[in-house]
Amino acid sequence: MSFPHLDLAANAHDRAGERRVDDAWLDARWEDPETRVLVVAGTRIRPVDGAIPWLPPADAPYDGRRVLLGERDGRAWFALIVDPEDAPGERGEWVGLRAVLPRLAGVDAEGADLAEAPLVFHAVGMAEWHWATRFCPWCGGTLEPRLAGAELVCTQCGKAQFPRTDPAVIMAITCGEPGSRDEALLLGRQSAWPTGRYSTLAGFLEPGETLEDAVRREVWEEVGVRVGEVTYFGNQPWPLPASLMLGFLGRAESLEINVDGREIEDARWFTRAQMRERAESGDLVLPGGVSISRSLVEHWYGGPLPGSW
Repeated sequence: MSFPHLDLAANAHDRAGERRVDDAWLDARWEDPETRVLVVAGTRIRPVDGAIPWLPPADAPYDGRRVLLGERDGRAWFALIVDPEDAPGERGEWVGLRAVLPRLAGVDAEGADLAEAPLVFHAVGMAEWHWATRFCPWCGGTLEPRLAGAELVCTQCGKAQFPRTDPAVIMAITCGEPGSRDEALLLGRQSAWPTGRYSTLAGFLEPGETLEDAVRREVWEEVGVRVGEVTYFGNQPWPLPASLMLGFLGRAESLEINVDGREIEDARWFTRAQMRERAESGDLVLPGGVSISRSLVEHWYGGPLPGSW
């Protein structure tokens, strides 16, 4: 079966790292009307009629920090990061990345390709990093962009800073004989979520830890279930604000659930029959189709399920 989260990695662009030091090439591309620019106000973008507004450079604001994203379809692509105070339009028109996720995969009603997620993820991820990295962590000095925005260098001590991505594990934990009627999948929910919303468990990797051990630790800490065998499933860029979601399948060695009450409010085992019945009735609401969590659930279930966040 196909996995919807992979749509967000489709049609990746050439990041053209060798061009980041070529000022003449960068200037020429900025003057090229075929070049496309995404304006990011702080960390937010401004959809136009629901679409991502890629502009020719001449239509972009004059002031801002240019970040080269790369090349695709015979043209150059940039992000232009501007101060939110200087952004055009009303502040409420600018939204976070999560608000446009459904737009970033597949095709629209007219059949137009919407597989622009890698470019948008790159642009917003870089904007998040520039927005959060204001001063040198070594000496507190000011930072200047280099390499077409891919590096920040301290004007005082000369230390260079580079974008960071935080690895996070997300896992489908099962119990029972694989493929049997009694096999069940573990799902949990946070107290802040609306009633009925459940998802696979997830958490961040800690220093000195393998990914497999992070799966085991997070499940134990959040719901008190011991996990044995862990196998890799797939991954998904998730710049909200700067993560890579690494999906895993795991087999439970214990069944009793003891939620931590802090991150997880409730967790339950769902058989396939229970999952189908509750999803069809609306009592169980699963993550959206573009998320790797949805892919993990439907991979285990064996096909698509109704309803989503």
